[in-house]
Amino acid sequence: MRGGGDAEGIVVAHRSAPPPRVGPARVGREDREERETATLAAGATPAVGAGNRVAPEAPDPHRTCFERDRDRILHAAAFRRLAGKTQVFVFPADHQRTRLTHALEVAQVATAVARAAGLNVALTEAIALGHDCGHGPGGHASEDAFDPFLPQGYDHAVWGADVVLTSLNLCAQTLDGIRNHSWSRPTPATPEGVVVSWADRCAYSAHDLEDAVTAGIVDPGDLPPTVTEVAGASRSSQLRSFIGALIDCIADHGAVGMDPDHAEALAALRSFNYDRIYTRPASVAQADSVIAVLRALVEHFASHPDQIPSSPLRRLPTTGRGAVGTDARAADPLRDAITYVGGMTDRYAFETAVTLLDWPRHRLPHAV
Repeated sequence: MRGGGDAEGIVVAHRSAPPPRVGPARVGREDREERETATLAAGATPAVGAGNRVAPEAPDPHRTCFERDRDRILHAAAFRRLAGKTQVFVFPADHQRTRLTHALEVAQVATAVARAAGLNVALTEAIALGHDCGHGPGGHASEDAFDPFLPQGYDHAVWGADVVLTSLNLCAQTLDGIRNHSWSRPTPATPEGVVVSWADRCAYSAHDLEDAVTAGIVDPGDLPPTVTEVAGASRSSQLRSFIGALIDCIADHGAVGMDPDHAEALAALRSFNYDRIYTRPASVAQADSVIAVLRALVEHFASHPDQIPSSPLRRLPTTGRGAVGTDARAADPLRDAITYVGGMTDRYAFETAVTLLDWPRHRLPHAV
């Protein structure tokens, strides 16, 4: 299949009819930067040249600096591995979320808000796609597993920005949004980063509930009126309500937030999920199994650093809490072990424990 030709001597994909005509036009990076400057809302983050990066680069002729960041994250191995990492349920069923589908859904929520509010959509999407790349296998239990090994503790947001994604040489604004997307972290430096922090909470609250309903763990009829009277009982109505509230707040007040009724509904939904999904006995047992496996793997690889495959990726020095430099890998076997185990998918981590550590299969986490 070589395609077809036309009267102008070019190769086209389909032979059946001439392709639709466009242009002719060439809208380069500088042209689009000018359009952004003219159309972005006050306070939004404009793309400028090659962007503010640790290692200086030449600007791309076609893509803005934040579009490049988005593309780099999308093609990164760390992003692909999210497909094999837990969102809520280890060994998810076909229709349950993984950490990858969660990242895509956060990007959908965040860009819907950013587009309507006149913010930089490319920066928003880059932060959203990369925000969970620091998660280890087994969901948030991996943070508890790795915490004791690091003096500053393990925070997936910081680890993702300052360790996992450093080789991509992302813009400072993208890294800041990833590093600070968790509400326990400082406020992101850009409004796009703040939008992602809200979108993350909206997405996982609605989606984790939907997965739990599908699995028969909870009944949407048990949701408190605080949630249903404001946002409804379904994923679609909840996200529609929360996205609209964010857009309205930005339009009316010039700040990324929600009115008290919607904010309370979101908080109540999240609390319901914690009580009925995340901290139910089966989930706690699942988390305990994950923690035991991951700690054993870290201890093993810290004692046997020669068994860690060397990474072909170039490591760049960074700044910020939890950052690593070029020589940190060779100097700290424990940190290197955490980096290696944290990058594993669920199945690879658990199978490695079985084959390498003779871990009993009955002590592995069980699927819902």
